Amino acid sequence: MPIRCLIVDDHTLFREGLRRVLESEPDLQVVGEARDGSEAIEQAQALKPDVVLLDIGMPGLSSFEASRRITRELPGRRVIFLTMYEDE
Repeated sequence: MPIRCLIVDDHTLFREGLRRVLESEPDLQVVGEARDGSEAIEQAQALKPDVVLLDIGMPGLSSFEASRRITRELPGRRVIFLTMYEDE
């Protein structure tokens, strides 16, 4: 059974590129996309992905708050933060 992923990033081209890369892997399935933290929560509740790939720097609701809500409301889901920042 493939790992179901939700991609969350405010840059459309990045989301599309990441989707293409992930979908080329037979054990991964992209079930949806979101462009901000609020939409990420809505999509996660509706789609129940195994993993949420979440951009760390988006406008609106912070990625950290979105992550807290997703993991609280959907126990067992994993969140992986994506960033272009070099600082750990």
